[in-house]
Amino acid sequence: MHGVVFVAPFFLETTLRFLDATLDLPGAQVGLVSQEPLEKLPRGLEAKLAAHYRVGDALDTGQLSHATRTLSEKLGSVDALIGVLEHLQVQLAEVRAELGIPGVDPETARNFRDKARMKSVLRAAGLPCAGHHLASSAATAREFARAAGYPLVIKPPAGAGAKGTHRINADSELDQALALYNPRPGAELLLEEFVSGDEYSFDSIVVEGRPLWHSFSRYLPSPLQVLENDWIQWCVLLPREIAGPPFEKFRETGIRAVRALGLETGLSHMEWFDRGERGVAVSEVGARPPGARITTLLSYAHDFDFYRGWARLMVFGEFDPPERSFAAGAAYLRAQRSGPELAGRPGRVAAIQGLDRAQAELGELVVEARLPEPGQPIGDSYEGEGYVILRHPDTEVVEAGLRRLISLVRVEAD
Repeated sequence: MHGVVFVAPFFLETTLRFLDATLDLPGAQVGLVSQEPLEKLPRGLEAKLAAHYRVGDALDTGQLSHATRTLSEKLGSVDALIGVLEHLQVQLAEVRAELGIPGVDPETARNFRDKARMKSVLRAAGLPCAGHHLASSAATAREFARAAGYPLVIKPPAGAGAKGTHRINADSELDQALALYNPRPGAELLLEEFVSGDEYSFDSIVVEGRPLWHSFSRYLPSPLQVLENDWIQWCVLLPREIAGPPFEKFRETGIRAVRALGLETGLSHMEWFDRGERGVAVSEVGARPPGARITTLLSYAHDFDFYRGWARLMVFGEFDPPERSFAAGAAYLRAQRSGPELAGRPGRVAAIQGLDRAQAELGELVVEARLPEPGQPIGDSYEGEGYVILRHPDTEVVEAGLRRLISLVRVEAD
């Protein structure tokens, strides 16, 4: 039996789907490390566990190491140490190196996790990406701004999901950001040239350095634009056909980028821009599954459970590339604030309009949905308070369906 330790700091819905897939792997016995008590785990999953260890801080390498050593005594051995969260990847790699567990090593993990280091590696490999500067003082940040010009993007070096990412358009906005973040040694701030264009993602799987599978999806519009505009309901489209333009422009670049960053076996999620005549540019890369329910979209597009595919890849280093039979897309339903005086303030879902019309027009395309509920708190994510997933063999049908859906459905907030 393969001994597997799965690290899930909190029992989030998507994390539990990956855990369930891992628990169902034939030939694997799974121990779980978490910050939450075992009684909070759904009973169906708890019954499949071989062991559990609770830690105070799952992002602490020392605590993860101790937990993994303890679980190895119950499992007999630990042959794989895995987790899906972006913020865990370096710590998991450090424990693997310490305990001699196969998998992504610390240097590779840092290449993916540290966004400034990532861009330095990519630029050294001759790959296109935004110019950047890791500022350890306000003075060096201003120097970069003068040289690069506006607009700029600022973000934490180890961010994820566009959290803490802002567009800066003038000296006054930069001054406000520097006062807020106070960049200094040990607490640097990443500044980047602003890259515009159509934004896509490139998800790929490599096994022992060999690219086995890849996928493209398109963001409608970019996540940063969504965060800057409360009224936008974001969509992600996975076209059925991913040969030809614009994907051929980036395919080789994406594969080269994964190799340059050092991933030998695993799944990576890359965001990139098509800048038209100015070519393509890599935005960011993570050595983990995609967020925003893209793993679910991949499953629908291929009639294949990508959660279980990821688990088998990470535990046994095996993956059988599936055929892509459908286009799929998700519309993320975001609450619309009724006035500028409410922007940025906490609120709750008040009502949902347009559902009956959307059901009548688009119901046959819907394969999964989670609708916002009245009274539900409003979040700060581009994923909003609910979603609807569409699927059809024709990409144009799915794209038109997404655009129609977000024109019909309105989530009102108080």
